[in-house]
Amino acid sequence: MESMDFGAIYERYAADVLRFALYLSGNRGDAEEIAAETFVRAWVATGEIRVETLKAYLFSIARHLYIERYRRRGREGALPPDVRDRSPGPEAAASSRSELEVVMAALHAMPEVDRAAVLLRANDLSYDEIARTLGVSSAAARVKVHRARMKLTALNLRSGGS
Repeated sequence: MESMDFGAIYERYAADVLRFALYLSGNRGDAEEIAAETFVRAWVATGEIRVETLKAYLFSIARHLYIERYRRRGREGALPPDVRDRSPGPEAAASSRSELEVVMAALHAMPEVDRAAVLLRANDLSYDEIARTLGVSSAAARVKVHRARMKLTALNLRSGGS
């Protein structure tokens, strides 16, 4: 990464990496730590990038950090998946907020690899990039994205969404 302006890379991809980490983890604090560590690892990387785009490379790092964090928590004794404060706040009345929570719950009910696949596709990665990032075939990446989308569509229909 030495030939690229790292500041420009950070400016261009930081929000995408944070959003991806947030959708994977479901926790803002964890997502911020994953995103920060992603850029640290990219900064100190010495090997050649083995994916087509820098965005896919960064998402791959973030996904691996999420998996490491998840495994570490499993060894330490897992916390409940949602430890957020359930008391009503100012956003409680907003329907878009509740719809987002339904979608987030559906995403977190999926296996991690399916969730990662649909999130990578939502971030405009090609199926080939998704396949390389997840370590699966291109056909498997397509299937995972399709199935995840179908689950989200079915949930949206059941909940009365548009």
